[in-house]
Amino acid sequence: MRTFYLERTIDVSGISGTGKVAEGVEFSDGTVVMRWTSANASTVVYEKGLDAVRAVHGHNGATAVVFTGAG
Repeated sequence: MRTFYLERTIDVSGISGTGKVAEGVEFSDGTVVMRWTSANASTVVYEKGLDAVRAVHGHNGATAVVFTGAG
C-alpha cells in the first residue's frame, strides 16, 4: 500500500483549483481510493488503478501523482 496526492498545475475544468487537489491510497492489488479535498469533496474508488486516475484526471500533464509513503 502506498499513499499519494494529486498536484495540479493548471485547472483545466475550472472546478478543482490548483495545488494539492486530492489524496489517495493505492492498495497492493492495484485498487486506488481517492478523496478530493475541494469544497465539493467526494471519495472515489478506481478498480483499474492509477492508470485510470491518470486517464481521467491527468489533463495531459496538468496533474501529477506525487507519492508520499509506502507501507
